[in-house]
Amino acid sequence: MKRFFDIALAVFASLILLLPIVVVALLVKITSRGPAIYWSDRVGRNNRIFKMPKFRTMRIDTPAVATHLLQNPERFLTPVGSFLRKSSLDELPQLWSILAGDMSFVGPRPALFNQDDLIRLRTEQGVHTLPPGLTGWAQVNGRDELPIPDKVKLDAEYLKQRSFWLDVKIILMTFLKVLRRDGIVH
Repeated sequence: MKRFFDIALAVFASLILLLPIVVVALLVKITSRGPAIYWSDRVGRNNRIFKMPKFRTMRIDTPAVATHLLQNPERFLTPVGSFLRKSSLDELPQLWSILAGDMSFVGPRPALFNQDDLIRLRTEQGVHTLPPGLTGWAQVNGRDELPIPDKVKLDAEYLKQRSFWLDVKIILMTFLKVLRRDGIVH
């Protein structure tokens, strides 16, 4: 049922958001060098690496580490990068990952391939068995503001309590948080 829901919602969202997707791609392309989409190596279900697309918000010479590990990350942002991150428009290409089966709408956010501490803690808690999500319980309860152990604790709560209705609740909470720009650091 979850996979059917993911596919149906991703197709619907892709159709509704086609114009914004095209506009954002053009904005990224005309305001900075490099491709509009950045393919990031991420950790998926059972710690399998997959390529996750995002609209590029950072310059092409940015080190491949989590943003919070960069010294002065603002200096790496493209002219539209801050807006795309704060509005979460940079996440739109992940609809492709949902359709491809690498991600779900709801689950733990996919770790970067080199976030060893996050990957280890998630594996210890069994969270690695879930498909990663476009949004998740940790995102609606703090997002970028949470330390890694707290994110994993929330991911483990989701693992134990997951249900269709919890997913619907998380999607609705995400929509409200994006509108209010809650919990965004970079």
